[in-house]
Amino acid sequence: MSMPTEPRAVLWDLDGTIVDTLELHWQSWVETLRQVGVEASREKFLATFGQRNVAFLPAWLGENRDSERVARVSEAKEAAFRRIIGETGLTALPGAVEWIRKLKAAGWLQAIASSAPRLNVQAMLAALHIDSFFQAAVAAEDVGKGKPHPEVFLKAAEKLGVPPSRCIVVEDAAAGIEAARRAGMPSIGVGREPLPAVLHSVSLAALPPDAFNRLLGQGRSPAQSE
Repeated sequence: MSMPTEPRAVLWDLDGTIVDTLELHWQSWVETLRQVGVEASREKFLATFGQRNVAFLPAWLGENRDSERVARVSEAKEAAFRRIIGETGLTALPGAVEWIRKLKAAGWLQAIASSAPRLNVQAMLAALHIDSFFQAAVAAEDVGKGKPHPEVFLKAAEKLGVPPSRCIVVEDAAAGIEAARRAGMPSIGVGREPLPAVLHSVSLAALPPDAFNRLLGQGRSPAQSE
């Protein structure tokens, strides 16, 4: 009788890794800030992209930045982002959906580990038609500390019931790669800028076919097992 296979999982960052929503976020900030009489700064936006709204929005709003107004503007921006997604749809980054499908077919568990609000995560996965491929999702509301703190990945692993050492993180940002390291998880970094991940590729489409199994020291890859 064969021994049961240990569970293994892939924990996916969402924004910038599975889908590029930078311009949609910028559009929603421009629209929202205009409504409250604040001019959006592209430079400030790029410098803070990926951070939680509460970390930078008070500075953007200037003197009139009480917590109630910050929360109201933040919620309006995220609602605008979801509305734009509904109007324009989303296109996954090259290789993302293909890998997600291959990994599921090969028996890997998968979770989203994102700094985005839960409603945004749900909207993006639904727009990409990939929500059924994930067994769990951890969003901004689920954690007290953002990346590079490892909480988001540790909670995703816990939800899947998989030990950290059996989880692979896929990320496009240095803070996410550092969070994976602190969580004791091997990582795949994706993007044109080199990242200090265990394995780095310019895109998911360019990953070698044995990429995921190689990180866990196993044989055939999802791409080879089809």
